Amino acid sequence: MATLAFDDRNIPWRTVEGFDHAAFHILSVDEDARIVDLLFKFAANERIALHRHGAAYRTLVLQGELRIYRPDGTLKEVRPVGSYVAGMAGGEPHTEGGGDQDVIVYFTNRDIDGPVYELLDESPAVIATFGIPEFRALLEEQIATAT
Repeated sequence: MATLAFDDRNIPWRTVEGFDHAAFHILSVDEDARIVDLLFKFAANERIALHRHGAAYRTLVLQGELRIYRPDGTLKEVRPVGSYVAGMAGGEPHTEGGGDQDVIVYFTNRDIDGPVYELLDESPAVIATFGIPEFRALLEEQIATAT
């Protein structure tokens, strides 16, 4: 079921090479408070890379529905627009994606002490990490190239 569109015309979405079906916009990186706030947009009927959360987080679905899949590809959970979830670091690796329309989700990552996200291969071995230094660099690039 389609939901009303979140008006994101003024959000300069960014992407990371190799991280397919996802765009992001960093809102804030607070190194002292150990918080990273960002928006993610996941493509409709696609899945992002297998990953694990390394920090406590809160999410709010702003548009569409967020679909979460187990490592074997089975659907684990559907979070409709307006869903708010608080989660802890760790947990089962998973993929995420949009339902029948692109999903836009606000993520706030808290109590960061190491990687915020670990990207995993099929085994599942860590192939990349994103922590405060990486998000700080992405934010600086986002600001420097803003149009």
